[in-house]
Amino acid sequence: MKRSVGKWLLLPFSGLYGLLMWVRNWLFNSHLLGSYRPSVYTISVGNLTVGGTGKTPMIEFLIKRSVSQQLNRQGGTATLSRGYGRQTTGFRLADATDTASTIGDEPLQLYRKFSPAIRVYVGERRAEAIQAIMALQPATEQVLLDDAYQHRAVQPHLNILLMDYNRPFYSDYPFPAGRLREGRTGARRADAVVVTKCPTDLFATEQQRIAAKIRPNNFLRGAAATLGFIVSIVTILLN
Repeated sequence: MKRSVGKWLLLPFSGLYGLLMWVRNWLFNSHLLGSYRPSVYTISVGNLTVGGTGKTPMIEFLIKRSVSQQLNRQGGTATLSRGYGRQTTGFRLADATDTASTIGDEPLQLYRKFSPAIRVYVGERRAEAIQAIMALQPATEQVLLDDAYQHRAVQPHLNILLMDYNRPFYSDYPFPAGRLREGRTGARRADAVVVTKCPTDLFATEQQRIAAKIRPNNFLRGAAATLGFIVSIVTILLN
């Protein structure tokens, strides 16, 4: 009961935060704030909520898919993360001397799992970092952007939005009353929505119910957008 009352008390602050994020998105959509469209193919993976929705496992899935298709033959794949938790700043290419304090936990995990098949980079300013990647390795064929859904300064070629089955964005509110980083309509930027952490017995009827919660509200951009469900992305990665 106390938690419910506290949530209602926070709703005005959520409304203010949501409005600020709406204005920010409007400025980008109206081209009043600049956004960089890279020449190299870029895939953004992110979410609308605070907390984990399986972004790193999805990045790993995309890496394995690229490696299996031998995309790395002529330059291959690079990952670009902000590098949360690191004690360094600026653009950096991961190497064998790096630790979590220099590049962050998740980039270090990617480097240890997949190097030298891919290159792992960190950089707060994604647009500048992508240009630096291409200057260092012009043969790079695709860049995977980790947790970049709200990073509007870059226009990815493919925008993947992850949604936790247990915390659907269509039932949530902006911070601080809820866990949303921006309003629900932010999902309209997605080219694909992937529902993660689904139960193993997820039936088609339940998938249809979730899809019905998303599509009629125009959270997806019409027929061009796709909706997928992943029961356990970890299982997919191990297969």
